[in-house]
Amino acid sequence: MKTRYSFKSLAIFVLAIAQLMLALDYTIIYVTLPSIGQDLHFTASSLQWVVSAYSLIFGGFLLIGGRMSDVLGRRRMFMIAMALFGLGSLAGGFAPNGMTLILARGLQGLGGALLSPATLSLIMSNFEEGPERNRALGIWSTMGGVGMSLGLLLGGFLTSYSGWAATFYVNVPVAVIVLILTPFVLAESRISSSQQRHFDLSGAISVTAGMILVVYYLIQGPEEGWTAASTLIPGIAGVILLVLFAIIERRTANPLMPFKLLKNRSFSGAVMTAVIFSASFGSLYYFLTIYLQQVLHYTAIQSGLSFLPLTISAFLGAKLVNRLLSVTGMAGTIGIGMALGAAGFLLLMPISANGSFWGIMPGIILAGLGQAIVFTTMFIAAGTGMEPAYQGVASALVSTGQQIGGSIGLAVILAVITAGLGPGHGMDAGSPADLNHALHWAFGMNMVLALAGIVVSVVWFNKRRASSPAASIQMNER
Repeated sequence: MKTRYSFKSLAIFVLAIAQLMLALDYTIIYVTLPSIGQDLHFTASSLQWVVSAYSLIFGGFLLIGGRMSDVLGRRRMFMIAMALFGLGSLAGGFAPNGMTLILARGLQGLGGALLSPATLSLIMSNFEEGPERNRALGIWSTMGGVGMSLGLLLGGFLTSYSGWAATFYVNVPVAVIVLILTPFVLAESRISSSQQRHFDLSGAISVTAGMILVVYYLIQGPEEGWTAASTLIPGIAGVILLVLFAIIERRTANPLMPFKLLKNRSFSGAVMTAVIFSASFGSLYYFLTIYLQQVLHYTAIQSGLSFLPLTISAFLGAKLVNRLLSVTGMAGTIGIGMALGAAGFLLLMPISANGSFWGIMPGIILAGLGQAIVFTTMFIAAGTGMEPAYQGVASALVSTGQQIGGSIGLAVILAVITAGLGPGHGMDAGSPADLNHALHWAFGMNMVLALAGIVVSVVWFNKRRASSPAASIQMNER
């Protein structure tokens, strides 16, 4: 028993480190952008592609990455993805010019798109459904919160004392250690030989191209205008391709993403929750960073330290998930998490341009608790009752919901701020007082979205409907 426990501990350690690396990379890049722009001579408009190249490829390749994990083997894809991410990080650190760095970020994005569903499906396949899996997901999700906070702190420290290239190199030894340990601590998992091991090529091309174009529209829309031809045409083309993907999936014998997955109300509810979660909680780091650095004029290191209470509360929140699930069920647990988030956003709304870290601490503690509870539980919901053959693509679809929800949520919040406050009062305003005013609106919108998440949890995770025969996935159905 002790040997088995040690083996499981090493397995979740490897998977949690992978999540930590992905989360750390999400925030660390923002701190380094000014130094990167100066050293590699980026223009103001082209610098955003250091971030966008990653997001574009990550969002576009998630679904095909999930299916590849199911068919080729989750451990194998995990190792391939980790190697790609490590190579992209190494290339980024050595980048002599802007184009090389953008290509390296794209390679990191591809690694991330393959790594995310492989990591999640390995948790589903290496840990039994119930408390064991819930504990593993709790540790995994906690590493996400730790990584985001650590990214801001580590990014500021490394950039200040070692240069921006160090923020890329830091991933390389981690990737090497994970690659060495993986064959020994993670069991391989894939579709059995008796099942269809088929790539839906036309579906893969249409959904990947469609997602890339839609994500491009969401990235470029705020910069170039939502109705500008340069953004609107790719956006429309992306939607058309996604519609074509839906048609292909309904007609092909071996679809990339069987729509019957959505008959599982726990899974479809998890996808909806992921969209709302990213639209609300997902923008918290963005808005808090603006407040700390542009309103309170904290340094990058001070800002990173300010996020530590959020990280600690997220750790505690993940610890509560199993107990909450046993007492309140899926609907109650997600509803409580969303309610804590809404309360946290409410406490953040009165922030002052003359405030301090102590003024935001109660709000970020509550938001951290809610964030961990919702994030962990929505992935538990996604894996509940899921056929093993589709764990990879199911994980990828929830992650896609996160990606799209975060992009749309941030775009909508920024649009509401601009419309409500008028020109010169948005996130690009120079005055700390104007920025502070805009942030009141931002946290107010986050609160509204979190409240909508409560409604979804109550309506969608209805115990009677979720457990009905129609809700289960019959994979042998045609």
